[in-house]
Amino acid sequence: MDDLIEKVLCGNKRAIAKAITLVENHPEECELFIKKIFPHTGNALVVGTTGPPGSGKSTLVNNLALEFREQGKTVGIIAVDPTSPFSGGALLGDRIRMDELSADPDVFIRSMGSRGSLGGLSRATMDAIRVLDAAGFDIILVETVGAGQSEVEIVRTAHTTIVIGIPGTGDAVQAIKAGILEIADIYVVNKSDRPGADEIARELRLLLTLDPHAKDADRWHVPVISTTNVPPIDGIHKLAKTILEHQVFLNDPKNAKFAFEQEKIRRKNEIHEIIKVEIFENMLTSIIGKQEWEKLLTDVISKKIDPYSAARSIMDPIFR
Repeated sequence: MDDLIEKVLCGNKRAIAKAITLVENHPEECELFIKKIFPHTGNALVVGTTGPPGSGKSTLVNNLALEFREQGKTVGIIAVDPTSPFSGGALLGDRIRMDELSADPDVFIRSMGSRGSLGGLSRATMDAIRVLDAAGFDIILVETVGAGQSEVEIVRTAHTTIVIGIPGTGDAVQAIKAGILEIADIYVVNKSDRPGADEIARELRLLLTLDPHAKDADRWHVPVISTTNVPPIDGIHKLAKTILEHQVFLNDPKNAKFAFEQEKIRRKNEIHEIIKVEIFENMLTSIIGKQEWEKLLTDVISKKIDPYSAARSIMDPIFR
């Protein structure tokens, strides 16, 4: 493991790929690995992108990466794809869309399955980010599944969260209903060459003025940026510039308290998630064996017992 860590810290791509596979598939080794690389993390800017399917997240991430590469920055990309609840498999297709970047030695692209996570991210995403951070990448771009309104988990992971909407789908209204607007550090109206793009951008700017802290001098004011990802590409340079401005805002000593509170929220949620997973998995392993678990499921399917009673039969011995 020490040899793998040393190669990751040197930015060896093969070692980085092997390390991300380790954190995805080997939880016991993952814990020790993260402990050892953790002191080398905390230098990368993590940028999360979320939005509904078809909003152009992959192409936007690809164009952002190209823009940052033109500025001489190294870029890591993690694209989380939906996992089938039946087969457990996932079509990890983002490398196809990002073919232009794949040969660049200063870009690393990794697709990951969501593995049932409802918040748009895989549980291993945070650890994969740490691997890329320790490997020395300047910018880490994280693209979520694209499940729509459930995708607020990204705010617990990224320093800068980009929420993408497109014209013609009622995104402004959906943003209010879902609370997604509140997690945005930057709102992007993508595919802005389509009819209605200017209208949705105006609506979003109006909605943002309703924030009671909208005029506070010491707060980040969420911008609305219009982009197009097909030639002639537009808005990407402005978006990259705004991302770096947000980084400057977070690093400004006068905003240190705000940045610390945001980081505290991220780490608190991460620790909570680790505890939940450990308790759940260990509880099932120690309290109910595989055969008993299968029998319980069969009983529920055959209506011999209801799901609440099944859950109680597992929990009651613990909490009595």
